[in-house]
Amino acid sequence: MTKSLDVVAIGNAIVDVISRCDDAFLATEKVEKGAMTLIDAERSESLYAAMGPGVEMSGGSAGNTAAGLAALGSRTGYIGKVRDDGLGKVFRHDITAQGVRFDTPAAPDGPPTARCLVLVTPDAQRSMSTFLGACVNLTPDDISEELIADAEVVYLEGYLWDQPEAKKAFIKAAEIAHRAGGKVALSLSDSFCVDRHRADFKELVKHHVDILFANEAESLSLFETDRFDDVLQAVRFEVETAALTRSEKGAVVVHRDEVHVLDAEPVDRVVDTTGAGDLYAAGFLHGYTAGKDIVTCGRMGAICASEIISHVGARPEADLKKLVAEKLG
Repeated sequence: MTKSLDVVAIGNAIVDVISRCDDAFLATEKVEKGAMTLIDAERSESLYAAMGPGVEMSGGSAGNTAAGLAALGSRTGYIGKVRDDGLGKVFRHDITAQGVRFDTPAAPDGPPTARCLVLVTPDAQRSMSTFLGACVNLTPDDISEELIADAEVVYLEGYLWDQPEAKKAFIKAAEIAHRAGGKVALSLSDSFCVDRHRADFKELVKHHVDILFANEAESLSLFETDRFDDVLQAVRFEVETAALTRSEKGAVVVHRDEVHVLDAEPVDRVVDTTGAGDLYAAGFLHGYTAGKDIVTCGRMGAICASEIISHVGARPEADLKKLVAEKLG
């Protein structure tokens, strides 16, 4: 049976606030450079007040991937929890305006819509302070069986694993997808996230995941090694496909018995790495659900990632569909 959606992404529905700063500001505000740190409502208010001017947009890792997929022309859905407040309305309008189907009901009470305060230093490193807010309310009840069963791929955001009810939602979604003949993809999201939940992630990957996305640090953390070659040897026994990104070194894509080393896509200047992994996944999954060979999928991911790091923000500024077509010839 033909499915009506290519990818349904599940993640933390977050409004991103992106601002530039120097290392001294990070030190003064005690923000851990290059990490994603969870903060409470009070800390979120004080840091937001101290930040310089910023760009505000709907975000969250899986939300960025969903928007990238829609920009490429993929039929895309999204599941995530917002509150029925101002930021919740902004998030819903923004993501649906991108062409993403977003039906998850807003929470009528409880914490406000989540926000991620992203501080970008001159070396293009991003340091994120995240108040999860309404995201903690995502439960298995929010997983639409109809939506999941109607997708070729269900894409799970590793950051969500911090919430117990969300873990159950992940497992439910993965089981529905596999029963319906779909594939399950997971992004590990952050090496600190992997450190917190390594044993659980290993179980999830081994038993429920077909396609794994991870950067080098995340993959080293998952397999508890400091040698990337060890990761390549281990990952082939865990998942059908793994796309392992290595910043300027490009990526290695492992697919069954194949190992492909792919160069990074050239970029004139790295401005902001926010969303690079999210858009890599978008390009890769767009190719995957269109039936492209695995090397082409990897190249499409790299092209999308290179566009996103050339400017501030995790949403494409160029026409991704046109860019990919031009680069692939």
